[in-house]
Amino acid sequence: MIRIGIIGKTNTGKTTFFNAATSSIGEVSTYPFTTKKPSTATGQVQTLCVCRELDVADKPRNSTCIDGWRFIPIEIIDLPGLIKGAFEGKGLGTQFLNVVSQADALLHVVDASGGIDAEGKITHPGMGNPVIDVYDIEEELILWFKVAVDRALQRTKKKSLKAGSFDKPISREMAGIGVKREHVSKALEQTDLSKKHPKEWTDSNSREFSEALRTISKPTVIIANKMDLAYSERNFEKLREEFKSQLVIPVCSEAEVALKKAEKKGFIHYVPGEETFKVPDESRLTKDQAWALAYVQQKVMTKWMRTGVQFALNSAIFKLLGMNAVYPVEDPKTLSDHRGNILPDAYLVPPGYVAKDLAREIHSELATKMLHAIDARNGLRLPQDYQLRDRDVISIVTAARKK
Repeated sequence: MIRIGIIGKTNTGKTTFFNAATSSIGEVSTYPFTTKKPSTATGQVQTLCVCRELDVADKPRNSTCIDGWRFIPIEIIDLPGLIKGAFEGKGLGTQFLNVVSQADALLHVVDASGGIDAEGKITHPGMGNPVIDVYDIEEELILWFKVAVDRALQRTKKKSLKAGSFDKPISREMAGIGVKREHVSKALEQTDLSKKHPKEWTDSNSREFSEALRTISKPTVIIANKMDLAYSERNFEKLREEFKSQLVIPVCSEAEVALKKAEKKGFIHYVPGEETFKVPDESRLTKDQAWALAYVQQKVMTKWMRTGVQFALNSAIFKLLGMNAVYPVEDPKTLSDHRGNILPDAYLVPPGYVAKDLAREIHSELATKMLHAIDARNGLRLPQDYQLRDRDVISIVTAARKK
């Protein structure tokens, strides 16, 4: 399952975002390091289900379908807040950074209202600087990567290597923090270090490579949280201007938590990620509940169109990681499994994934016996190396099944 890590300083609303994204009940308070150890829960990403296009009533197993939207599970990790010196183990740094290595992508939560100081302590909105907060956390990540890179270089320097062949040994040394060979290759190319032997690298070369490798291997969305508070709009614009090459998404995590609670109690009808919610019967609401929903409507939905929580998850999976949603079925004619469940499963697969990769993910034996695949939309026979596309509905044909 794809893993998304939530990072940031303390008191930026990381745990509230985590609760909003996973419907969990993590502790939230105003004192530093409320989150003392990583919390893991299941969230979901949203994509338009193929049931609409194919005009069928689906019956999902590994995911859910709400009003024609397919929600596919992912793993979300809420990490302890980071402080300066975390790469050296200060605060909860070592624990924090070790968990970062397990994530496929990161969501960097900042307090857009500027309501925390440099140490992550609560201050008056507008007093803090979320742009500097982003740089502080980013610096810790780069320095942590550099420690790993320098260690890998020390081991690689001793080897006799030809120019252009450094990616394999370096990636092997850094596999423990989730770095893949393609990440290293891209970083070497980006920094023009692919032909310079590691033993000739300067400290600035190591720093430049570490920075590129961090960005490539752990793509990140910046979450401008607390967008309903004063100064948030001004700071959001500053964040977008400063970090033009990154996705900066306006979010109000508390609003999403409130809407999900109201939906669970039957007070409203709300599909996560949508731009509106409906109140079927206003007479059921107390005065405080009606005020809270009106606040969310005015300060969040009307101004920003959505709470941003679901949009942030979707952006990380589909825009940063480029994942595709594919639907494997056993019977291409009925679009069902052997129990008759229509469009039972939805898988998130990376770019370049082929039909045999999907068969292997479903079951190793399925890949061993695979002959070819079938496009369930048109019955077209597809080779094992067919590259899967978003919204493909695929049936795997095996030797045993053919008989």
